[in-house]
Amino acid sequence: PENLEIVTELRAALDGHRGDDDGLLIAELYLPFHRLVRYYGRAGDGVHLPANMHLIAAPYSGEHIAALVDSYQAALPSGAWPNWALGNHDRSRIATRVGPARARVAAMLLLTLRGTPILYYGDEIGMPDVAVPAHLVRDPYELRVPGIGVGRDPARTPMRWTAGRNAGFCPPDVRPWLPLGPAHPGVAAQRRAATSVLSLYRALIALRRSESALSIGAYQRLAADAGLLVYRRRHDGRSLVVALNLESCQRIVPVPVTGRIVLATGLDRTGEVTGPLTLRGDEGVIVAED
Repeated sequence: PENLEIVTELRAALDGHRGDDDGLLIAELYLPFHRLVRYYGRAGDGVHLPANMHLIAAPYSGEHIAALVDSYQAALPSGAWPNWALGNHDRSRIATRVGPARARVAAMLLLTLRGTPILYYGDEIGMPDVAVPAHLVRDPYELRVPGIGVGRDPARTPMRWTAGRNAGFCPPDVRPWLPLGPAHPGVAAQRRAATSVLSLYRALIALRRSESALSIGAYQRLAADAGLLVYRRRHDGRSLVVALNLESCQRIVPVPVTGRIVLATGLDRTGEVTGPLTLRGDEGVIVAED
């Protein structure tokens, strides 16, 4: 409980040394919702964003994720702004946890839920975990208790910027603190590819910025089962439906969705008219409703 007193002091220090809306306090927390939300403080004297890590460990199931969203929103104090994280330096990367195709759907989930999305570096280019030989381990946890699979180095390898030596992360004559692993398309290559994972993240971020329904709109669950999650984001008369297929087989969305697709995870269905809405395996779409 004394942590909350310290947070209040931190917030007061921040508020005393910033201009209007020119500061943000984020706390890395692994707590159940009823304890997590206490860090918002009372009357705005706590953390702006107590980091919500629950999505990282959540089973890849529409039903489970929908219940998680409902529980989190119900626990938020009045006026508190939510946030979501899909990855961090303590857990295996999303592309390794669920696979490259499903990682695209997960990206659409993260960037369309109500709240601030927190991205872990490398996820925006679909970087996977990298196997780290025992003699190159750097993680203190793994070094203390080796061989039981607690090492976090595989998700901490250098960011891939280019196809050059050391992936452009550091000079060619310098050895990075961790190995880079097998070749993977870096930022430079993905910037040139219209349908790359990076292009998808950029399109999702641009859509969030241009659509207030996604950035600040209300959330409404429409359908959820083990392999499907459908919800609506709405603000000021504008309504967008997010439909996510978490399975590798085709699915027909069981609720009426009439409008045009504004973004798909494959970046290949923009402008398509819906009704009924059919999703390919491991695909997500955002539909602007008529």
